[in-house]
Amino acid sequence: MAGLATAVEIMPANASILDRKMKKTSARVSTAVVLLALLGGLGFIGFHISQDMGNIALGSIWPYLLLALALLIALGFEFVNGFHDTANAVATVIYTHSLDPNIAVVWSGLCNLAGVLASSGTVAFAVVTLLPVELILQVSSGAGFAMVFALLIAAIVWNLSTWWFGLPASSSHTMVGSIIGVGVANQLLNVHSGTSGLDWEQAFKVLKVLLISPVLGFGAAALLMLLSKRLLKYPALYEAPKGKQPPPWPIRALMVLTCTGVSFFHGSNDGQKGMGLIMLILIGTVPTAYALNHAVTASDIQDFIAASEQAGHILDRYVDKNATLGSDPRAEVTDYIRTKQLQPDTILALRELVEDLNHEVALYKVFKSVPAQDQTNVRNDMYVAGEAIRLMQKNNNPAFTPGENAALANYKSKVDKATRFIPDWVKVAVALALGLGTMVGWKRVVVTVGEKIGKDHLTYAQGAAAGLVAMGTIFAADNFGLPVSTTHILSSGVAGTMTANGSGLRMSTVRNILAGWFLTLPAAALLSGLLFWLFRSIS
Repeated sequence: MAGLATAVEIMPANASILDRKMKKTSARVSTAVVLLALLGGLGFIGFHISQDMGNIALGSIWPYLLLALALLIALGFEFVNGFHDTANAVATVIYTHSLDPNIAVVWSGLCNLAGVLASSGTVAFAVVTLLPVELILQVSSGAGFAMVFALLIAAIVWNLSTWWFGLPASSSHTMVGSIIGVGVANQLLNVHSGTSGLDWEQAFKVLKVLLISPVLGFGAAALLMLLSKRLLKYPALYEAPKGKQPPPWPIRALMVLTCTGVSFFHGSNDGQKGMGLIMLILIGTVPTAYALNHAVTASDIQDFIAASEQAGHILDRYVDKNATLGSDPRAEVTDYIRTKQLQPDTILALRELVEDLNHEVALYKVFKSVPAQDQTNVRNDMYVAGEAIRLMQKNNNPAFTPGENAALANYKSKVDKATRFIPDWVKVAVALALGLGTMVGWKRVVVTVGEKIGKDHLTYAQGAAAGLVAMGTIFAADNFGLPVSTTHILSSGVAGTMTANGSGLRMSTVRNILAGWFLTLPAAALLSGLLFWLFRSIS
């Protein structure tokens, strides 16, 4: 008996020693992976930046300093996004002890990296199109830099403030709110000059998705929880974690799967939100390298020329014969984008832009050969032409035939390929910032998701249901090119499973989540608007 008692006493101690050794080993492995990824990523970024800018003489150190500062702030936003939002992806897998925290955050970071690299950039440019068109076209001006700095700094300050006070908030809401503030401030500061503000139609489309997605997450997760209880008769699935023991392997595999999916799709959606702004920064500081997509091939150029000729012939059929071409076709088309009102000379000006671009591209044959001083002008002409065609097709004015719509859409796709691109090094930089942020902020989120939303502890089934719904919702939004909030979808999904399970909700946490939901947009808008006014007054 004494020997048995001794053995029983020794076994927990041995197990504890083994557990500590395993944790130290996993920490060393994860640290090594992080350092390897960081060094490899920085090397990749440095190599490609040196290639992009190797033959560019800026003549002054100031553009380099401005570029470095702007990129630091933009990547700072992604870092804050990482510990503010991305940690939701690892919350359930850590809370249920399915993965060691050191391994979970590294795995999530790698999945975010894969998601960012696989992203199309659609969400990135959907965010950018919310901004006033003249600020996009004049991003290298004082007003353009004031816009970028104001909305990024406002987003970072609000995210840090809500994180510090434990108020759940969404980086997506924060970014959209900051853009709204800049747009409104820009219009108020130039009220007598006809300057545009926010694209409210596009803004309401984005806001609708941001507001509906948490409701969808709540209902879908609740329904999935009820269905699983009816169809999956596996008692262990509906239990809360016990001690620090990992769950049975089928449950563990399910939890890791949801963590993987949420991380990947978070990278493919949330990771894009700063990319469009980083591209504006690059275009504003070093347009020679980044205004046009230098990766476009000679074959792509021939396709662009053919599509341009076809688009020009189509637009010529709708030109008002009494219209007179002004001195600046781009200004005429920009005015149409700003007002959404088709004027007699709009299509004539658009046709002129399309034909001029066709001649310029045919002359230089590749975008790299466009003179440095003309790169920004060519890019702006392309951007304006593409946006005008998008609006005309959306409003069905003029009423193009199906064949004409297809040809114009083909032309716009060629324009987008030339102007709406994201270099791989930008994706890698964003992924690194997101991943590092995740490793900083996961602890707060794990406790909130696992213990503070419902009155009972989160079960395996609840964590899996919330994760699957978040994964599916983000995937759908990504395909539609719309930004959504991982924070709100996952937390509302957990609340839905708690309600379906009859566990009850902690109303203090629910109030905090709702407060973050309602306060973020106006607070971020006010802050960014004030910063834009301040930066404009000193620029």
